[in-house]
Amino acid sequence: MKFSRYCRSLLSTPATAVSRYTPCHRSGADIAMVDLEDSVPPERKEEARRLAARFFTGPGGPARPAIRINTVGEPDGLRDLLALRQYPVKPALVLIPKAESPRDIEIVEHALAPTCPDTEFFAVVESPRGLANAPAIAAASPRLRAMVFGSADYSFAIGASLSWEALAYARASLVNSARAAGIEVMDSPYFGALDTDGLRREAAAARDFGFSGKAAVHPRQISVINEAFSPGPALLDQARKVVAAGRETGRGVTMVDGVMVGVPFFEASQQLIEEFG
Repeated sequence: MKFSRYCRSLLSTPATAVSRYTPCHRSGADIAMVDLEDSVPPERKEEARRLAARFFTGPGGPARPAIRINTVGEPDGLRDLLALRQYPVKPALVLIPKAESPRDIEIVEHALAPTCPDTEFFAVVESPRGLANAPAIAAASPRLRAMVFGSADYSFAIGASLSWEALAYARASLVNSARAAGIEVMDSPYFGALDTDGLRREAAAARDFGFSGKAAVHPRQISVINEAFSPGPALLDQARKVVAAGRETGRGVTMVDGVMVGVPFFEASQQLIEEFG
């Protein structure tokens, strides 16, 4: 399993809900996102663009500030990009929804290059075409740091249920595409906001599939998600044993607690200790 504090959890708030900005920043999520897309009705899109600038200039918090724009193949997505160029404080991340080809990433990169050179991108894959093109999308830009699975739109598009079993292939395929490109990958939200046990089970399954983290639909989900995508004390202790064994053997193959370990184990354990102590 691969753990990282970079994107264990993501919480979003509608751009029109200004009162939720500070709670979102301080929710404990690794990424706090203001949304211009699905949570904003068409008649309020322009207002949302103006308001969202405050998300990056307010009190903030420890979370990495992000924004989800509209689909770049539509006028609202292009207007979002033009608005971002004028924000006094730029977002750390831009989520690109409904990514279906490398061109979607290239459009965002070209539009933001002059004024947002340090902004990173996440691509949301939520259609059959997007999944089919996921390997190319994942390699589209060095600024693309992660892919995100959009289970709701994807399941509706293929006529499947939202069950884990029905979407297992899509999840595994997306993880493979992201990891092959050397980037992170986040799972879609668990939509049962009050079902903590269900969330815990699905987060554990996503972690075991190779996901880096999971989006949330409610602040109360953040602690459960962060716990699921963080190594526990037992795993950290095991990692220390593996690193120590590697040092003793000069990184040669050896045995730790009855398990044969070698260079991949040493490197993964060292990385785990460096990030989570």
